[in-house]
Amino acid sequence: MTAPVAITLRVNATSHTVTVAPDMPLLWVLREVLQLPGTRFGCGAALCGSCTVLLNGMATRSCVLPVSQVNEQDIITIEGVLASPAASVARAVQQAWSEGNVAQCGYCQSGQVLTAVALLRGTSVPNDNDIDRAFDGMLCRCGTAPRVRAAVHRAARLLSERVPGTDTAIPSANPSTSPPTTP
Repeated sequence: MTAPVAITLRVNATSHTVTVAPDMPLLWVLREVLQLPGTRFGCGAALCGSCTVLLNGMATRSCVLPVSQVNEQDIITIEGVLASPAASVARAVQQAWSEGNVAQCGYCQSGQVLTAVALLRGTSVPNDNDIDRAFDGMLCRCGTAPRVRAAVHRAARLLSERVPGTDTAIPSANPSTSPPTTP
């Protein structure tokens, strides 16, 4: 490792100046220096996706990304996604994950959720191929890939049913789902 330098990071909308080796992976800065353990270490080679964070809105593997390459960029971790500009998408993903019983052991889930958030922010109605491309290389040893795909579709539906810019469901125009009226 090289000599430590001061690097300013914007993590979950908060600036942090850390003094670390510039080639230290972002993952370890998040976990060990900033004490944000939600970003997981899996393989250390960007092959499993457990270390995924949002970097300027894009799903990015943090285990091989030198911290010096993210100076002053926007980093969102699982701890901050519900308070980020992606909050409404994250809430829909969270609801779909819960309804679909996606998580098993949960180890890979922070990376999977952030990958889903990034996908849905860029593609409001993803098809199976879009989902497969976004999740290519995501490893879930519990085998929940079919539930992940279904949950991404469910989250997209939830988002399409909401009033833009809010987390409020659009009222149904279907009279059969309206509450009964009293005479």
